Amino acid sequence: TDLRWRAPRGGLALRFDVTEMAGYDIFILARDGAGADYAPETVAKARALFDDMDGEAAARLENNLIAGLPGGEGRYTRETLRAEIATYEGLGHAEVQANLIRFLEHVVPVAEELGLKLTLHPDDPPWSLFGLPRVVCGPEDLRTIFAAVPSPANGMVLCTGSYGARSDFDPVAVVQEFGSRIHFAHLRNVQREPDGSFYESDHLDGSIDMVAAIKALLAEEDRRRRVGEEPAQIPIRPDHGHLLADDIQKDRINPGYSCIGRLKGLAELRGVAAALTHGQDWAVKA
Repeated sequence: TDLRWRAPRGGLALRFDVTEMAGYDIFILARDGAGADYAPETVAKARALFDDMDGEAAARLENNLIAGLPGGEGRYTRETLRAEIATYEGLGHAEVQANLIRFLEHVVPVAEELGLKLTLHPDDPPWSLFGLPRVVCGPEDLRTIFAAVPSPANGMVLCTGSYGARSDFDPVAVVQEFGSRIHFAHLRNVQREPDGSFYESDHLDGSIDMVAAIKALLAEEDRRRRVGEEPAQIPIRPDHGHLLADDIQKDRINPGYSCIGRLKGLAELRGVAAALTHGQDWAVKA
């Protein structure tokens, strides 16, 4: 809901505010039945927020929410968003998940033939928005999907930021249960707030124990080496980063995708990995 939120240390970060989301959904988009999807206290706060919101603030919020993804062309207007939402009428979580499984049943055999491994990214955030069903929100969904299509080529992205918006996310437990399925790791951190809001924190701060997550991933890599499972190394990315220094002044820098912020995150993540593997013959090289 905010693409340039001032983080505690001064950088600009992405922030999801539940009250702002509810205010847009209920009072600006005016989606049918939207009020029932939020807690009564959230609706009351959203009503007060909307009553005090001027046209410029409402337009900025709408642009933040429906502007589309970096690198994509999927921008919406209020009318086209309503039309897209309408196409999901009658579809719930079970139906959408079944569609995904049918898709995987077709493409996973092709991936096997080509020696490829597919990586499924979780919903972000991992709960319903605009009343739409979600399909990959946590371990319960992963168990269903992997049981339906058990091939090792049917894998996952461990996105600590997406899963981490959930208060029950345990990165170590996820790695221990699904380690052999993790073919890519997106390492970012979020600071959760009591009402469900969150913002992207520094990589080593926030609600997620990033050191424990990296330690678990390194242990999974070590397991693969010992049993001869290839590839042993799990690719990672310093997923997202704050706008820092002169990146703040540059044009066409997408929120979360700044060079300096992600390099800072990469240095921190590699530093943790190097410390955890120090002295081992396969240690992370500087």
